[in-house]
Amino acid sequence: MVNRAKIKELLNESACSHSKDKKPGEGCDKPKPGLAAGGCAFDGAQISLFPYADAVHLVHGPQTCLGASWETRETLSSYEGRDHTVMGFTTGIRTNDVIFGGDKRLADSIDFIMKEYAPEAIFVYSTCVTALVGDDIDMTCKLGSEKHGVPIVPVHAPGFVGGKNLGSRLAGEAVLEHLIGTKEPEFTTPYDINLIGDYNVTGDMWQYLPILDKIGIRVLSSMSGDGRVGSIRTAHRAKLNVIVCAKSLITLCRKMKEQYDIPWISVSFYGKRDTAFAIREIVNALGDEKLIAKAEEVLAEEEEKLEARLKPYKEMFAGKKAVLNTGGNKAWSIASGLQDLGIEVVATSIRKSTADDIEKAKEYLGPDGILMKAPASEQSKVIDEKGAHILLAGGRSLYTAIKKKISFIDVNQEKKVSYGGFEGLLNLAEDLKSAFNNPVFANVSKKAPWETVSMEAE
Repeated sequence: MVNRAKIKELLNESACSHSKDKKPGEGCDKPKPGLAAGGCAFDGAQISLFPYADAVHLVHGPQTCLGASWETRETLSSYEGRDHTVMGFTTGIRTNDVIFGGDKRLADSIDFIMKEYAPEAIFVYSTCVTALVGDDIDMTCKLGSEKHGVPIVPVHAPGFVGGKNLGSRLAGEAVLEHLIGTKEPEFTTPYDINLIGDYNVTGDMWQYLPILDKIGIRVLSSMSGDGRVGSIRTAHRAKLNVIVCAKSLITLCRKMKEQYDIPWISVSFYGKRDTAFAIREIVNALGDEKLIAKAEEVLAEEEEKLEARLKPYKEMFAGKKAVLNTGGNKAWSIASGLQDLGIEVVATSIRKSTADDIEKAKEYLGPDGILMKAPASEQSKVIDEKGAHILLAGGRSLYTAIKKKISFIDVNQEKKVSYGGFEGLLNLAEDLKSAFNNPVFANVSKKAPWETVSMEAE
């Protein structure tokens, strides 16, 4: 069941850089009325764990909870076995289960899944209804795990406890308690790392993993993009945890430092500068002089090739200005990529950003950059004031771009192309080129021919 002490602990994360400025009882993700409207804790937990394609994700609740959350992001996987995420699994509790309890239905569902699908693990998500009813999913999962010999992990993230950020932290707690440290790797190397918080949306991880591999760095496990349950169980043997943007999982890294003495760093792989900086941070943290030298050699080679391919795009984008309205770390990470392409970022949204993200956004945009706290109401005015040529945002902001007759790119999780790493920067450049050359944005707001004729007649 939902543990209030656990929730309180996660809402007052000591590893957050701004914790020292908080008053007692204040947290970095304290629930507020209406917070779950932008995605509840259950959504956040599923987003963080769903990329495990070798596990079944079982929603213990009404069918509508599954329908509202299943496949919300295009998290790509190279898993060669049966990809269980292409199906949605739910206990589909009914009125009788609410009255008499849904534990029996959950146990039967686990038995059915193991018989028909035989996954490497099952994640069981509590929802608002089953949490309020008081179903003991911990005991049911424990008995099921003993019966079938695979990890069956209870995830206590019902929607009413808070927003997506808290849900991600609760997912990290479940993985730390039930998976990490339960299996030994076949072998280890001095350069084993865990990637934390990259969900491989549209294949972002696959853009920079080849560079890490070329340097000699091995990704032991991922939480959770293109991840495997067997690998995350061995994560306690890594030499370094690398948080890729998702600061919601900082608690997991802090606790792994305390339990397994694994240091952690936080990086971004968006844009040329940040990708190179991230790689240097990783090798410096691993502390091997030969590895550091190899990284510099590989980076010099990769950056030289990239710069030659970027040159025509930079010439094309000279003088262009952009407004960025997206969430969290992308407030500055995508801004970095745009600046690498020669585009001036005049404003970015910080509505869903952490204190660290806001500081970085200030640094990247400079003293004249605008940090939008309420982008939905601000972005239209900012576009006019700054003379922006393009808006990069989620799909709901398309109409603002059309109204203002400027170009538009969807850069949220609905995007279809990766912008991560060096190759991803070229993908972003190509999308920008297409957007600037798209005649739709110039023509869509023009008056219809008959409207023009009627006005001239008057």
